[in-house]
Amino acid sequence: MASRSTLVATKNMAMILNNGELLTLSLDKTSGSGFKSKKQYLFGKIDMKLKLVPGNSAGTVTAYYLSSLGSAHDEVDFEFWFYLWFDPTKDFHTYSILWNPQTIIFSVDGTPIREFKNSESKGIPFPKKQPMSIYSSLWNADDWATRGGLVKTDWSQAPFTASYRNFNAQACVWSTGSSSCSSNKSSAKSWLTESLDATGKEKIKWVQKNYMIYNYCTDIKRFPQGFPPECSLS
Repeated sequence: MASRSTLVATKNMAMILNNGELLTLSLDKTSGSGFKSKKQYLFGKIDMKLKLVPGNSAGTVTAYYLSSLGSAHDEVDFEFWFYLWFDPTKDFHTYSILWNPQTIIFSVDGTPIREFKNSESKGIPFPKKQPMSIYSSLWNADDWATRGGLVKTDWSQAPFTASYRNFNAQACVWSTGSSSCSSNKSSAKSWLTESLDATGKEKIKWVQKNYMIYNYCTDIKRFPQGFPPECSLS
């Protein structure tokens, strides 16, 4: 459920419909839109069903992410880009983030597409102390998003609309400086110790081999002085 009790609009043109069962974000030439979770989390398994902007939406970006900062523009963009193996504009699909002290795993319809392991022992930062909120936004990025800004947004197609439903957070809620999760890991919070098994690792290899179109760890122009340290890890 994308209800008022769990999510709050942060910008214009965000609407909660169908008695809280559906949330939409829209973008026109004057305004974008976004929402955030009312609660902050320190580790969790977050699911949301999304249906992305249909039709000619070149130049628009639908962002869905965890952040302690608030804006996707404020994040360091260590990105992987994928062409998905389905049309994400035709129907709702489940986009998931698993975040625990050992790893962060991004999945689509249960298929993992990226993993960021905790490699603090090798000097690579990992978010373990920053409580975060779920954010999503729909905004115009035609200055860079399509072929480096060569293809501009066709505003005759506006408003552009993305749809959301079935927000679910199995998570440690952060409030007044403490977590709702006890130090004792129970079976009810099995995601706190979850990691990729052999099948999951093979699925990531399959997705990245067949559907990944950009990997920041191979972008020499972006990192002429050398790649970030995590790029050297297998």
